[in-house]
Amino acid sequence: MLFVNLPVRDVAAARSFYEALGFTFHRLDSDEGSASMVVDESIVVRLLARDRFAELVTGEVGDPASGPTVLLSLTADTREDVDDLVARALGSGGGPWLPPRDTASDHTGSFTDPDGHVWEIRWIDQLHVVN
Repeated sequence: MLFVNLPVRDVAAARSFYEALGFTFHRLDSDEGSASMVVDESIVVRLLARDRFAELVTGEVGDPASGPTVLLSLTADTREDVDDLVARALGSGGGPWLPPRDTASDHTGSFTDPDGHVWEIRWIDQLHVVN
């Protein structure tokens, strides 16, 4: 499994944003200082209050609002799914990032969450993938 830990200013607000995008959360691994978002059966994104995140790292906690600290990328099943997720993010308090990129073999959209974390959503045409 992969666990991604992200510092957030307001756990409840971050959780509401991601729920609006269609993600679900582990009830038993979430509290007022954290929320464990299920991306799929092997990926969980832990949204942690900044003070809780600080307990996991040395030095200062980065601020994605002042510059990217990580680029999170997910795949989507279709071009339309990319556009739909980006539109839901923008309509739920997220911000724009890069303009959409479209080629014959892939389509990519992106947004920032309310804390400034950058998300890239990408559809890849499997017919063009080289094995």
